[in-house]
Amino acid sequence: MSIVEVQDLVKRYPAFTLQDVSFRVDAGRITGFIGRNGAGKTTTIKSMLNLIHPDGGSVSYFGKPLSGNETEIKKHIGYSTGAVNWYPRRRIRDIADIVKRFYDTWDDGAYRKYLELFHLEEDKTPLELSEGMKVKFNLMLALSHRAEVLILDEPTSGLDPFSRSELLDVFADLREEGVAVFFSTHIISDIEKCADDIVYISGGRIAAAMPREDFAARFSEAGETLEDTMLRLERGGDHA
Repeated sequence: MSIVEVQDLVKRYPAFTLQDVSFRVDAGRITGFIGRNGAGKTTTIKSMLNLIHPDGGSVSYFGKPLSGNETEIKKHIGYSTGAVNWYPRRRIRDIADIVKRFYDTWDDGAYRKYLELFHLEEDKTPLELSEGMKVKFNLMLALSHRAEVLILDEPTSGLDPFSRSELLDVFADLREEGVAVFFSTHIISDIEKCADDIVYISGGRIAAAMPREDFAARFSEAGETLEDTMLRLERGGDHA
């Protein structure tokens, strides 16, 4: 079942245009959003969450347009940029206590589970965390209100290989619970390990949006890894 529908999304900047971006994210599937730096991944994600205002197109969740239903829809979305930009000097427990007030679906059990899984200490502040631990903290908040869809911008950035593998295992567990996971990354091996579907953006346009196996069958040459395929496509510009 489709959880997120993005249709003909457009966002214009003086030096870059996100053009006619369309794809969907399904329940119980992990979708990897790939493309080189500057291709439009973050612009797309921010548009999907109305953090920037698109110039055209539409985004809907659970069959409802985001426009006009944003407050209700966002109660069911977990979002992480991979950075912590608020309350840098407040303790983790105090930040969690503030965030939980915005979600009637907040789950203290889930909060405790991910606090322990990610080895976070409640008495620490974001300023005291490494970049990798900041990523984990932000994800813990997103996972603690039982979101039905996770939209994550570079969530594995800054994590060591063990922590990345640990996080991808969390994604796999969430998939089994029916959660839709949509995450951007430049680490193609993460996509190969866990993604069911791939959305590939190049130069502000969607070059492919399909199951990972179909992507490999269509674009990969014999013996290529997904990373090899991506490098060849970007160098040659052949997305047909």
